Amino acid sequence: MEPFTQNSLQTQGTRKRPLSPEQKQENKIISGIRITVEHAIAGIKRLGCMTQILRNRRPFIDDTFLLLSAGLWNFHLRTA
Repeated sequence: MEPFTQNSLQTQGTRKRPLSPEQKQENKIISGIRITVEHAIAGIKRLGCMTQILRNRRPFIDDTFLLLSAGLWNFHLRTA
């Protein structure tokens, strides 16, 4: 199997061409990685500043908010 890249998509089978067992295994691996990433993004968005429009004009403030949100989410995961 190829290493995971950003544009790795699951292969889709049809009635005429069903998936092989290897393709099904690859799809399970890809979906497991995707679910982990989606849960992390959802956890970061639990902090309200990541879902609101940022109207502040200070430089790098959006990066600061993202770092704080990710840090708080990681802290939550470690203590839960």
